[in-house]
Amino acid sequence: MKKKLLGEFLGTYFLVFAGTSAIVIDYLTRTITHVGIALTFGLVVMALIYTFGHVSGAHYNPAVTIGFVVTKDISMKAASLYILVQVAGGITASVSVWLLFGNVASLGATLPRDSWQQSFILESILTFFLMIVILGSAIHGKAIKSFAGIAIGATVGIEALFGGPISGASMNPARSIAPAIISGTLDHLWIYIVATILGAIIASLLYKFIHE
Repeated sequence: MKKKLLGEFLGTYFLVFAGTSAIVIDYLTRTITHVGIALTFGLVVMALIYTFGHVSGAHYNPAVTIGFVVTKDISMKAASLYILVQVAGGITASVSVWLLFGNVASLGATLPRDSWQQSFILESILTFFLMIVILGSAIHGKAIKSFAGIAIGATVGIEALFGGPISGASMNPARSIAPAIISGTLDHLWIYIVATILGAIIASLLYKFIHE
């Protein structure tokens, strides 16, 4: 279990560090662009799946871990530990970004562009489809698992491309909790916890219904 938890800590650290650093550096230099930020998130997820997937299962996301509880692919006890280290990894990453660049661009915190209702629904939908792709490409018995990293990374990148300007395209409570806490941008944090978990749970329930 220690190796799995370390894999989840490191994976979530690098996901949050790379993705939010891209946001901060783009704010400072105007060189990365929104497309570059979306690619950063997608590519780092893909790389980390292939790096630690065989160690921990490559969740890096409390919503995904909760989805796996629903499908009974992980126990409640193990899931609790996973979520703890995921959040810790994310917070450590945001502290690193803060030390490097200062409290710039709210350290890449996710914020609604317009109404909270719009972002809540969008985050639920984005996380729903991400969870469906994860279950279908990495968990299903007939899946070609060697391509799971590409499928999941591409999904994160695509959803960040069109969802990012509206809700921030979090799809991941740890990704949102970390910069929100360290930057002090807490007003809308609940959206990115509740909506993402809701989307993952609905996806897991639907997946179970389809495949049972």
